[in-house]
Amino acid sequence: MGHDPNHVVKHRIVVLGAGYAGAGAAGRLARRLHPGNTEITLVNAEPDFVERVRMHQLAVGQDLKPRPLADMFEGTGVRLRLTRVSSVDVDRNTVTVLDSDGADEIEYDTLVYALGSVWNDHGVPGAAERAYEIASRPGALRLRERLARANAGQTVTVIGGGLTGLEAAAEIAEARPDLNVALATAGDLGDRFSPKAQEHLSKVFAGLGVTVHEHAEVARVEDGAVVTLDGREIPSAVTVWTAGFAVHPIAVATPMETTGTGQIIVDGTMRSISHPDVYAVGDAGYAMGDTGEPLRMSCASGTPMAWQAADAIAARLTGGKCPHVPLRYFNQCISLGRKEGLIQYVTANDRALSFSLRGRIAARYKELVCKAAAWGVANPTLGMPVRRKRIALEAASARTTSAAAIKRRTVVDRTATGPNTSSGRSRRVRR
Repeated sequence: MGHDPNHVVKHRIVVLGAGYAGAGAAGRLARRLHPGNTEITLVNAEPDFVERVRMHQLAVGQDLKPRPLADMFEGTGVRLRLTRVSSVDVDRNTVTVLDSDGADEIEYDTLVYALGSVWNDHGVPGAAERAYEIASRPGALRLRERLARANAGQTVTVIGGGLTGLEAAAEIAEARPDLNVALATAGDLGDRFSPKAQEHLSKVFAGLGVTVHEHAEVARVEDGAVVTLDGREIPSAVTVWTAGFAVHPIAVATPMETTGTGQIIVDGTMRSISHPDVYAVGDAGYAMGDTGEPLRMSCASGTPMAWQAADAIAARLTGGKCPHVPLRYFNQCISLGRKEGLIQYVTANDRALSFSLRGRIAARYKELVCKAAAWGVANPTLGMPVRRKRIALEAASARTTSAAAIKRRTVVDRTATGPNTSSGRSRRVRR
């Protein structure tokens, strides 16, 4: 068959995960690159964008605004693929996905890995079996159902004194004043905040009736109680675990350079230091901020990481200059129920400054931040007009060369393994 002079070889960009980082990266790429010679596919297990920063609200019975991904990306050219990622082959540039029809392979030329994180029980006995988590929508819904069945006077104990734990404890106490809410933290309450902010946090918790157990590292979770390392037994009819996050194990199963916790190590453009076809953003990526310190797992880190990766990919493919997106912190925003809040201003490397906003104005500020974060995913260039650029001839040539190399490797694999090994653009294994 002769060569078709009208055939356009498109550069295939696959984005895994549609959280704040993944969805933001996909949308920004779609607004930077011309669809004539690029193809952007967004892979996600759920059909809706999940506002992870509001899971404590969902858990207490509040209804969140539905945000279907299909509506968010309508007219952008982004192809949405609703399926679950099971593995990534960075040598063959393929992603294996799994749904009700079986397994399938998606090929890529550039991969944006944004599978995020899940809750981390740190191997504490009984946590996985008995505690509830709010790091995911299904987890928040399970806690919501359990809290609805909780009887007046029962104790709900939140484990973890980080931002998620503080928000969860306050939200539950405000929504269910008939319950006894407790918070167990490994350090002092609000020890990352300025003195005035700590004082405000203690005042709000006292007003909500939240019992605080400081220096209470959890040794195990039992039925009806939480036991600390120093032997204290804290009553707990419902235990909510917010003590940290862990990345999905998919990346660590690949040859990519990862940290001991499984994050993909990236350079300043969010590009894998070992596999240049892969970019990692959000909780899945281990990146240094502008101060030279690692960025923490958070929405505040994930969004600028996504912008930086998208701009770097667009610049590389179009032959343009790669801009620098600031990778630093400005504040930590905490809701303390619907009526109270705390905005702790921080240095570029996330250290508390003396200034903070407190009270109702802080609650309104935090609500605006949450709304802005969701709006920013649907408007990743912040409403600014941009011109979609076509990829450079060099990038298209590299795409053809890469495809040929993969094809040669596949032929070698088939020769080595026998004629039963199948290959091709899309390979599906039926259950």
